[in-house]
Amino acid sequence: MITFALPKGRIFKEVSTLLRQTDFPEFKYEDISRNLVIETDNPGVRLLIVRSQDVPTYVHYGAADIGVVGSDVLDELDSKDVYQPLDLGIGLCRLSVAVRDIDVYMSMLESDVTITIATKYPQQTLEYFCRKGKNVNLVKLYGSIELAPLVELSHAVVDLVSTGNTLKANGLVEVELIKNISSRLIINKASLKLKDNLITEILEGLRLVADEKTTGKTIND
Repeated sequence: MITFALPKGRIFKEVSTLLRQTDFPEFKYEDISRNLVIETDNPGVRLLIVRSQDVPTYVHYGAADIGVVGSDVLDELDSKDVYQPLDLGIGLCRLSVAVRDIDVYMSMLESDVTITIATKYPQQTLEYFCRKGKNVNLVKLYGSIELAPLVELSHAVVDLVSTGNTLKANGLVEVELIKNISSRLIINKASLKLKDNLITEILEGLRLVADEKTTGKTIND
């Protein structure tokens, strides 16, 4: 049995599109709205629907053999216990600093004043500002990050940005790029040894369509 852990939402949709271009067994997309386990037309392959932050945990402990998760989650968890053989080139966004007033932020950055930052990504935020030699106070939040500067809980936020529309709607401006984010295929180390043929087939199928997506070439070119 091969168990493939996927998060709901945008990544699930984009991974499904890639899988349909490979020999991966077919499954009913609409089942995601009702089930946490989705069977495929191959009884030896199933999908496991979990929270994005939990994908590395399921794969690390072997509850799932393979999974797809954003590099933001992997970098925050420092996930060295799973293989990360493939960047799928999907789920593209960026981890950025956003503020209400750029001039005020830049002034604080250049002074000895400690900046308070609200974020779901304390580890990566701390690493970024340490590299800049700036002391920061971190406020860990799990949602509605953009609200923090509006109620003076923080001077800035560090969060994922795609279009920037949410920031703009809440009066925030993206001021610094920390890193670009994409989704990665991850594999349990024991599963790769014990189920090498099946997992390698899935890996190489996704590698082919990911390369095609990047280069703009078709498989038959």
